[in-house]
Amino acid sequence: MEYIGLVPAPPLDRFIDDLYCLKGVPRHRRVNVPPMPSAHLFLNLGAPVRLRDADPSVSPALFSDGWFMGVWTRRFLLEYPAWVRVVGVHFKPWGMAPFVGFPATDLRDRWVPVDDVWPGTVDRMRNRVGEAASAAEALGVLEEELRARLAETPPRGLDLVGHTGGRLETLHGAVSVGALADEVGVSGTHLAAQFKSHIGVTPKRMARIYRFARLILSVDAQHPVDWSRLAHSAGYFDQAHCSGEFKDFTGHTPTEYLALRRRFPANEGFPPDNGPMPAV
Repeated sequence: MEYIGLVPAPPLDRFIDDLYCLKGVPRHRRVNVPPMPSAHLFLNLGAPVRLRDADPSVSPALFSDGWFMGVWTRRFLLEYPAWVRVVGVHFKPWGMAPFVGFPATDLRDRWVPVDDVWPGTVDRMRNRVGEAASAAEALGVLEEELRARLAETPPRGLDLVGHTGGRLETLHGAVSVGALADEVGVSGTHLAAQFKSHIGVTPKRMARIYRFARLILSVDAQHPVDWSRLAHSAGYFDQAHCSGEFKDFTGHTPTEYLALRRRFPANEGFPPDNGPMPAV
């Protein structure tokens, strides 16, 4: 399966990590996706994709056209068809706010059809992207759509969230909420309210996700892993704290994860393998 990514030009790059095309035969039909610091837009141009929540009380969803997903605080399972053709957007955790009129809490740990957010647009967008002659042209079409939908004036409080969220990203979550609030001259309560408004989660929860992302992306399964050292460098109190978070976010212990990654190594430089893992 081929992944072609594009970092959009300013001002979209303030809110989006990349636009991408994912096409071909998947290495793994079922993929376990842990919480990562991102929100998503997917346009499906192929056969339906199934999503299963880690919460067994939530019914599976089958996506045939397009959907938004906010920041996830728990893992979910994607089941790909035999041939994949998806065009998507990796938003920064706060990046969806200037494009949609939805409260961020309504998108946390949820998927929402594109037409519920941008009524009557998904078929037109899929047609425009699907008719593109190349991946580069398809991503250009998507970038044009997003540029047209970017709010001229950012929602109130978004600049604050973008700045402090950027600090969390740079520091991989290894900073206290109090320090973040002091840095920008607001109370911790105010900062938490703004994060919930624009991301759907508190700064503390967002820091946990950034910290875990650093941990899991630091694992080199092809060599011996010093979990104690990795836990310390990622900002965990101790190895037990790290192991509990790892189990909560992936469904595996660190030892189980390492065995899985040695059976199914990630492709270097292939983002869909960075964090997400085969579900067996």
